[in-house]
Amino acid sequence: MSFQLTVASKASPISHGVLAVAAHINALQPSAVAVEYFDGKTLESEKGAAAAVKYNGESYTTTNAIARLFGRVYPESALYNTKDPIISTLVDQWLDIAESKLATSDFKVLDSIFKELNKHLTLRSYIVGYQLTLADFVVWGALRGSPVFARIVKTKKESLGVYLGRWYDHIGTLAATESAIAGLQKQEKVKAKSNEQGKFDIGLTDAVMGSIVTRFPPEPSGYLHIGHAKAALLNQYFADTYNGKLIIRFDDTNPSKEKTEFEESIKEDLALIGVTSTYVSHTSDFFDQIYELALQLIKQGDAYCDDTDMETMRDERIRCVASKCRDASVEENLANFEKMKSATTEGLKYCLRAKICYDSTNGTLRDPVIYRCNVTPHHHTGDKWKIYPTYDFACPIVDSVEGVTHALRTNEYRDRNPQYHWMIEKLALRKVNIWDFSRVNFVYTLLSKRKLQWFVDNNHVTGWDDPRFPTVRGIRRRGMTIPALKEYILMQGASQNSLMLEWDKLWAMNKKVIDPVAPRHTAVVKEGVVHCTISGAPATPEGKQALRHKKNPAIGMKTTTYSNKIILEQEDAKTLEIGEELTLMDWGNVFVRKIEKDESGHVSHIDFELHLEGDFKKTKKKITWLSFGEELVDAVLVDYDYLINKKKVEEGDDLKDLITPVTEFKTFAIADANIKDLKKGDIIQFERKGYYILDAEATADTPAIFILIPDGKAASIASKADDNKKTENKKAEKPKKEKADKAKK
Repeated sequence: MSFQLTVASKASPISHGVLAVAAHINALQPSAVAVEYFDGKTLESEKGAAAAVKYNGESYTTTNAIARLFGRVYPESALYNTKDPIISTLVDQWLDIAESKLATSDFKVLDSIFKELNKHLTLRSYIVGYQLTLADFVVWGALRGSPVFARIVKTKKESLGVYLGRWYDHIGTLAATESAIAGLQKQEKVKAKSNEQGKFDIGLTDAVMGSIVTRFPPEPSGYLHIGHAKAALLNQYFADTYNGKLIIRFDDTNPSKEKTEFEESIKEDLALIGVTSTYVSHTSDFFDQIYELALQLIKQGDAYCDDTDMETMRDERIRCVASKCRDASVEENLANFEKMKSATTEGLKYCLRAKICYDSTNGTLRDPVIYRCNVTPHHHTGDKWKIYPTYDFACPIVDSVEGVTHALRTNEYRDRNPQYHWMIEKLALRKVNIWDFSRVNFVYTLLSKRKLQWFVDNNHVTGWDDPRFPTVRGIRRRGMTIPALKEYILMQGASQNSLMLEWDKLWAMNKKVIDPVAPRHTAVVKEGVVHCTISGAPATPEGKQALRHKKNPAIGMKTTTYSNKIILEQEDAKTLEIGEELTLMDWGNVFVRKIEKDESGHVSHIDFELHLEGDFKKTKKKITWLSFGEELVDAVLVDYDYLINKKKVEEGDDLKDLITPVTEFKTFAIADANIKDLKKGDIIQFERKGYYILDAEATADTPAIFILIPDGKAASIASKADDNKKTENKKAEKPKKEKADKAKK
């Protein structure tokens, strides 16, 4: 008999115990349990379980149920001796403890269990009896999946007790547990690679070396965002690969939304990411030709003018109902189109629709609008035109006329591909090949220009270059480097697989770019700052030259001031104890001789004794400090949260309900004097705080403003709104629990 075990690879916690049991059984009976990993936090088909096995038509979805099933079906594993009622009962007891008590995040409960386990294992190598049982694997798996246990192991393992620590390490080195962990890690690497690493070998249809022409057609109605950057870079990539040509064409068919300001910003941002072209055009350059082709469609009987109001037209298209104007004569349509062109009172009521198939199963083919009236002056053509083609009509025409061989665009346009081909065929234009690739989607992020405009219009952001925006300018202002952005986007490739990407990989790649060249500086949080005196340190401040980056001398030197008067952060000061030896970073060791506190319990002053002979390798605490004097400067450290509090925005969501209430967090700090030499846009590292970009230089009245650059670690990219929700829920649950406890009493 063989089983199919399905495990959610992103579950929290992951079913390590079950995987270890399966690996142990497979070692005795190869292929007894086939393990399949599901890329998700839960198994949706199994009502949110983290693991599942089917047997005789029943689903087993808990760790204990699956472990017991395997133990009973494979008695040769000796993991669950049902013939010995005492052993099996003891195993069951520990399985229940793992399920009911080790799954909690309550430190007090866990601390009690850890002590109980340590005592139980005093003279034992295994939890039950003298050999390995299900209890060992399941308890080990529960501990491995416990964030509290993991934190203790990492920071203060000795507090767990000698015997629990010894047993945990022993079980973790068994072949079964190592196999389980290795299998999971292998799956994660494969999945990460397939998710993050795209492909370019897509086999462009009819691609001929030296003859490829691609195009990037942005609408000048907003700033370039990361999704546009992907499209631009991919089009350039294939043009370069085939020794072809890239056309940058501004799709300026809607004068109500477009501005010269947007066009110029797009040109600048494209140049920044290295997308350049000797051929820049505008759809408006072809308005005369597009107009003539619209007349051709009318004369062929393939287009008609329609004065149906917008709401009725939308309803008819949904219900696949033909318009009352659909069968108007060619002469009548030409006359009405002329009225549209002249923007007469009657003409303004009409639009021009392609006569394709009003009852098609593809909604984009239900007689789409291809020309509409707009009396707003155009930023290029002025008031020459009162009618403008839609993107869906103009794009295939200009692609064909300009010589584009391959139109690469996101797969959100896939349903429109038949419409694109219909326009080409009806107008007898040169064929253009289409390749659609996946659109970039990020968690907690909007890429719709309409929605981003809403945030700008409603003053939720400072502008299109706001650090919270996914525009090229926005993420650059937050510290994203162009090399990292380009590498990440090209890494996605031209795949058609739609992915909801996390921000961690992009910011981690950015960290690799900035870490080797970011000068190191020091900043201390101003609120609650603690003044300290160091005996044995110079009474008169002394300035010494030091490397701005210890591993990169080319970055230059900075001045570090030493004196017997220094300041520390309150958070660091609170952790110190009298008599303790610690290290002041970039200086040396000191002993804590005296700690003074105010009425509220906050540290107000500390006396240190300098001990430069001390070994910094032996101290547990290394803290940042600043010599207190006139040379210090004020600074503001700014961090941000996502603008919305939902990972993936779905159709029907009201944007107003998704707004994160607070998305900007300011911390006032005191920094070393060397930051005076920085220029706007310079990237540094405030040691023990993170990487920052100087957003605004100091003035006579305002301090310098630094923006925190995410480094790709979970804490730097997590939604603070989600964290706040969890905290509030816990606070709300606590009174309920206390009330329930009182009721029981």
